[in-house]
Amino acid sequence: MTAAITADHLTIRFGALIAVNEVSFAVNQGEIFGFLGPNGSGKTTIIKALCGLLKPSSGRGSILGLDIHKDAAEIKQRVGYMSQKFGLYEDLTVGENISFYAGVYGIKGRLAEQRKDEVLALTGIARYLNRRAGQLSGGWKQRLALACAIIHSPEVVFLDEPTAGIDPVARRTLWDLLFRLSGQGVTFFVTTHYMDEAERCGRVGYIYLSNLVALGTVAELQRLPAANPPRTTRIQISIPNASAMLEPLRKHAGVREATIFGQFIHALVETDRIAALKEDLPQAHIEAIVPSLEDVFVTLTYHIMESAP
Repeated sequence: MTAAITADHLTIRFGALIAVNEVSFAVNQGEIFGFLGPNGSGKTTIIKALCGLLKPSSGRGSILGLDIHKDAAEIKQRVGYMSQKFGLYEDLTVGENISFYAGVYGIKGRLAEQRKDEVLALTGIARYLNRRAGQLSGGWKQRLALACAIIHSPEVVFLDEPTAGIDPVARRTLWDLLFRLSGQGVTFFVTTHYMDEAERCGRVGYIYLSNLVALGTVAELQRLPAANPPRTTRIQISIPNASAMLEPLRKHAGVREATIFGQFIHALVETDRIAALKEDLPQAHIEAIVPSLEDVFVTLTYHIMESAP
């Protein structure tokens, strides 16, 4: 497959602070690539570097074959970028915002009207054409922001936490739009804190403390040796009053991790201690499970923290 986005040992420093440390990955054309990590881990910094908004300290990168060092101006014209606080003009109407961004990208005349009609139809926001952006709900603002970000028909779109703060129905609708555009060949680089959204992505990268610590499909990440330490088993415990049992369980011999997961407790347990655990919790139903994506990232994070000097 042709890579639409590449990063090769990308490093970004701010004085003595290393914000991004030799990060490497490739995103295929038409792929929806999920990028996860705690706040301050370097997600937004990487996006800005790839979009030509920030000069890397070292390493290489490309967008659609264009070098991020040499071709930043051209890259800006060929990508869409929807930041965490996308710059909608709240005193302007929906239509005026879209027209403004068309002008920013140099789209004029009949082509501007054609593209405006297309993004209005795609996002379903035509009904609010004459409503001021500031009067829209969070979900509709996100649809408008996406319409503005893709008005110039970009082949690559960066979305930085696009569904933060909007309701589940609006989130689902926005993702449906992404899948539709992805099917047309548009490449998406999406940062998110929602595990269910990460699981919708073709592949996922996890960055922690400026380092890319995991990369792959959800199934590949679930099988990572670091997330499945030797002589341990991931289990799901169904037990009455799981919340009250969590802390005692964490103190049980052989339990390395335990957390509430819906109505259950997910735990990483030394395999030879499971029989004793079942004896101590006769009222519980215990079964081995494949780790969820959240389980994987929590285990990886704990492992890094424990290994830190």
